[in-house]
Formats: sequence, C-alpha cells, structure tokens
Amino acid sequence: MNYLTRILKFYIDGFRSMTVGKKLWLIIFIKLFIMFAILKIFFFPNLLQTNFSSDEERSNHVIEQITRIK
Repeated sequence: MNYLTRILKFYIDGFRSMTVGKKLWLIIFIKLFIMFAILKIFFFPNLLQTNFSSDEERSNHVIEQITRIK
C-alpha cells in the first residue's frame, strides 16, 4: 500500500505544480464534453427509440442486424 500512496502523491504534486498543463487539461475536458454531450444530441439521435415502440421490437431489430449474413 505504501507504494501506491507514493505514486498517488507523485501525481498529486505534479498536478499542483502545473501551470500550462492545467489549461490544457481544461481544454481537453471541454472538447470531450462537446464531443460526447452536444454532438450526440444533434448528430446521433436514438433511432431505436423513435422507430420502434416496444423493447421486444428493438431487441428483434438489433438481433436481425447483428446476425444478418451479407
């Protein structure tokens, strides 16, 4: 456990002493939020929810798509 504590303290001290790195991490998190939250809403609608009314119909459609031989 002492080894894990030393590693954790190493990373905590490293993040505390960052100056430019904190801004870069903030930019990374903002980009991830935009990619996964905002773009998902506009470009990836829930087609199964809109095209099928029950869970059984959705599951049958997914099974057909997965097991379909081309």
